[in-house]
Amino acid sequence: MIAQTVRFALDHGYHVVLEGILHSSRYRSTLTALRNGHRGRSLFCYLDVSLAETLRRHLTRPQASEFTAENMSGWYAAHDVLGWPDELVLPETTGLNEAVRAIAAAAGLPQAGRDDDLLPNISSP
Repeated sequence: MIAQTVRFALDHGYHVVLEGILHSSRYRSTLTALRNGHRGRSLFCYLDVSLAETLRRHLTRPQASEFTAENMSGWYAAHDVLGWPDELVLPETTGLNEAVRAIAAAAGLPQAGRDDDLLPNISSP
């Protein structure tokens, strides 16, 4: 269903951001097929965050009560990168605006001059 939805959006001219807990052991073949089947540019990014930092950040979210640290520990896979040469891996020390700038640059998108221009209504944890 993920691949079908992404392909449909791409085929209709949309830019697609696929985000989620996509363990490489389960989703590598799907992501590879999407990358290989798309004539346009594809960018894969990974925010490399430790479990401790993931749990700390989760506590700041409105959904913090929807699942527990124990649940998250079961989902967590350390440094679960695809290992592709052009994969953008951001360390956990990357702030929100810094991440947006890095992804925009890697995607070839125009960049705003100031952090306030990037994400005016979001603050970094």
